[in-house]
Amino acid sequence: MTALLIVGHGTRDASGAEEFRRFTGRVGRRAAQRPELGIDGVGGGFIELSPPPVKDTVAGLVGEGLRDLIAVPLILLAAGHAKGDIPAALARERARHPGLRTRYARALGPHPVILDLLRERLAESNRPDADAILLVGRGTTDPDANADLYRAGRLLWETTRDLGVEQVEQAFVSLARPSVAEGLARLRRLGARRVTVLPFFLFPGVLPTRIVAQSAAASADLGMDVTVAGVIGDCDALADLVLERYAEVARGPVSVNCDACVYRIALPGFEHRVGAAQHPHDHPDDPSHAHAVAGHGGHESDGAHAHPHMHSHESARAPVHAPAPAPAAAGAAQGHDSAESRHAESSSVR
Repeated sequence: MTALLIVGHGTRDASGAEEFRRFTGRVGRRAAQRPELGIDGVGGGFIELSPPPVKDTVAGLVGEGLRDLIAVPLILLAAGHAKGDIPAALARERARHPGLRTRYARALGPHPVILDLLRERLAESNRPDADAILLVGRGTTDPDANADLYRAGRLLWETTRDLGVEQVEQAFVSLARPSVAEGLARLRRLGARRVTVLPFFLFPGVLPTRIVAQSAAASADLGMDVTVAGVIGDCDALADLVLERYAEVARGPVSVNCDACVYRIALPGFEHRVGAAQHPHDHPDDPSHAHAVAGHGGHESDGAHAHPHMHSHESARAPVHAPAPAPAAAGAAQGHDSAESRHAESSSVR
């Protein structure tokens, strides 16, 4: 019997956590209408900050006799949380529940469904006739994840030019540049007159709220006409995308581009991350301090960095592939983001 486990980062914003929980219920109802998927149960949990913790959700599913879990990371930009923290948390659950099988799906990323929902939020905003869009993501210390925001921005521009959108720029609310203020300043220099800021976030949270404040401050300083659209939010289309990610894994191995993964490829300035060990977050409701047992370089399904390359594989003890040759030895730095990043939301705001 197979269950779908939806894993979120967690947020200090109570409304964001509640929307995640409502969304989990929506996915369960949508799954019940799709018997061909073979989903025998649906649960959702957080790796930190918000209840329920992953351990409680997994324990509940196991208690119902569900010992084959396909975990879908509810993450847009696949940085340390998706590449290391969640796989490490799944490793801890396998240690707690001997015989438990876990498989791991791809992060959501700049999927066409996500782009459709961004266009919907643009249409619903106070500035649906914007001539420019600033797409604002969370920001990470992972260049591969940050690059995904630029891919989303390009795809968004390619699909909104017919609406009169002349420019789409990208910015980050924390950890990476350009900042929201820098992104708006660039649009002003490029001649933008009516700008809609689109948060690249799923649910309400601390960071989406910060986007609103930063946009307001920058628009006042720059004398620009700026409005902020809502986050993607709890909706059927997003639920169906989660079910699609589940179905990919259920059908068999899923291939993901690994060419720019800092945990495998020695990118200039990031050589120390190759093969870096991963540790699961310590959720306030989870007293365990157990750590994952493998480094990123092995790309093992059962531990640190069960990166989306082999998400569809059953948990294994052998490496799926080794890190590419690096000019410098792997250092001791952790693969997930800094403390600020780890406590910033992978969820979002309206």
